[in-house]
Amino acid sequence: MGIDPAAVTGWFGDLGITVAGRLTFGRIGLGQSNLTYLVTDDEGKRWVLRRPPLGHLLASAHDVAREARIMAALADTDVPAPRILGVAQDPAVSEVPLVLMEHIDGQVVDTMEIAESLTTQRRREIAVSLPRTLAKIHAVDLDRVGLSDLAGRKPYAARQLKRWAGQWEQSKTRELPELDDLTRRLVAAAPEQTELSLVHGDFHLRNVIVSRETGDVIGALDWELSTLGDPLADMGSMLAYWPEPGEDTGGDFPASTLEGFPDRAELARIYLDETGRDPEALKFWHALGLWKLSIIAEGVMRRALDTPANKAAAGTPTAERIDSIVRKAREIADSAGI
Repeated sequence: MGIDPAAVTGWFGDLGITVAGRLTFGRIGLGQSNLTYLVTDDEGKRWVLRRPPLGHLLASAHDVAREARIMAALADTDVPAPRILGVAQDPAVSEVPLVLMEHIDGQVVDTMEIAESLTTQRRREIAVSLPRTLAKIHAVDLDRVGLSDLAGRKPYAARQLKRWAGQWEQSKTRELPELDDLTRRLVAAAPEQTELSLVHGDFHLRNVIVSRETGDVIGALDWELSTLGDPLADMGSMLAYWPEPGEDTGGDFPASTLEGFPDRAELARIYLDETGRDPEALKFWHALGLWKLSIIAEGVMRRALDTPANKAAAGTPTAERIDSIVRKAREIADSAGI
């Protein structure tokens, strides 16, 4: 759905990619934003194709061509990201932009079944690689890779708060005074910007490919929300996706509550030791990460209601889960004095 096989096959030829027989397309991943497909030919060669979601799109959202530009710029850095093979912006190929990238042969831990199949040692190996990969992303020389103009340089916290508060107003399915109150508190507590780096914007366990041999991250995926900003925002977002035993914010995927996965404090220590950044400043970004996660989840719920074809195998967030994320965000904000 959303792909013209004949047109895409012709585009492969234009890119100089040799295809054996017929291309087949299968939806992969559990993401419910941009749609991702595994493309396979008759000899078993594999590629990955990405396009925006079906239905109505909010302005500036789901820009796969911009995402491809970022990933292509990282080709000669220490950041593990799939290699971009082509971007189609021709209506003869597709009514929306398409991005073709290499297929990385590794493991994606995106279901509880996979997470539960891992040894406790492998869970730990994967987990400790996550903050170390973030440190590599934040060390990218923006001028050298040509990304210094990726976004404006106004204070990142204010930009994030304005953008996501606006997304909430456009996509909410109900009134949620607790979230509105948290928005006001975060705006009042927004820190001054002291450094600027590439930020991934949506870095968590489900958005990476890991080595089957070592557990190291070998591919960081889903760069749709990447921009320039405060590097601690990425770490705060990752912590937001890392529930601990007894917490109910993980929805269908509380993998980090399994034995072997370290707690949030240890992940934060690994990142802060690698980068020398401020542990106190991280608290604000953890609260903001949960706030943003609740807004993203509400948007997914709204899109699934409006266009059922956008639903992914992971199911759709519920209002109850979104409310629990907001409660946790308020708890973190309270503990940080926000």
